Amino acid sequence: MRNLFIDTASSRIILAILEDDKIVYEKNVENDMNLSTRIFPLIDEMFQKTNMQPIDIDRIYVVNGPGSFTGVRIGVTIAKTMAWALHKEIVPLSELELMATTSVEQTYKVPYIDARREAVFGAIYDKDNQVLLKEQYISIEELCKHIPDMNDVAFLGYTPIHIDGTIVEPNVNLSMLIKRHQNDRSLNPHEVNPNYLKRTEAEEKLEKSLHD
Repeated sequence: MRNLFIDTASSRIILAILEDDKIVYEKNVENDMNLSTRIFPLIDEMFQKTNMQPIDIDRIYVVNGPGSFTGVRIGVTIAKTMAWALHKEIVPLSELELMATTSVEQTYKVPYIDARREAVFGAIYDKDNQVLLKEQYISIEELCKHIPDMNDVAFLGYTPIHIDGTIVEPNVNLSMLIKRHQNDRSLNPHEVNPNYLKRTEAEEKLEKSLHD
């Protein structure tokens, strides 16, 4: 099975084509404010270099969050459009679970995305990648309370945060993640939606104004 992987949710743009869980092509570059103009040339380059057409793909895996609100929307929209137009299977994946595929020496892994105001989108995994704390929007202080051993943990993130611990930049293992989800049920493209884990600032301000 030929799988297309799309991740525009974080500080990295990751695109890949895999045969089952084996990587045929992978592009991992820095994300920036020009995502909307960069993403399509990168996708086109991927297909050109693999001598494939979008129709050749059997299944699309897309990271639907958490992460950048704009980044998540762009990636999910592209994946849904392709799946709908080409009648392809589509499966959403978690950015934090992807980050947790990073190999570290520590027993516990805490993938996180800085959500500002001393809060993160975070989760806790053990060395076997079993979930100890499900992904959520949480304060850094509260997150640390759930870590079994603060002396034996690696925080996995692309940006620094104020925390007393070892921060490791993720080096993700796409093959591991795709293999783990290869038997997941494919969704109708209209069922795939962004997983923000929190409302946007505009939504929060609107709710506040309605209650003031």
